Amino acid sequence: MTESRSNFLTRSVEWLRAGYPTGVPRQDYVALLGVLRRKLSEDEIRGIAKELARQSEGSAAPISGQDIEEMISDSMLQDATPADVARVSAHLAAGGWPLVDPPTE
Repeated sequence: MTESRSNFLTRSVEWLRAGYPTGVPRQDYVALLGVLRRKLSEDEIRGIAKELARQSEGSAAPISGQDIEEMISDSMLQDATPADVARVSAHLAAGGWPLVDPPTE
């Protein structure tokens, strides 16, 4: 991984931590990955997802890399409702995430 990619991953995870200071709830992963996917590449999404899985180890509701891989699939990401997207967008905006589009409804 290049240094600039590593810095991007670090900054992205820091923004997510600011928006989700107690960790990402399992029910938000599908919408979160769907929102991020609007602006980021598949490799960037996978890097962020793997880091989130690593950080969830030892938490009350850990998520595995396999769980995240399943969530990244197109069919799962399309299951996020407008309410899910709005909730996740609010968390990301609270964390200062600069890439989130406002929810449409």
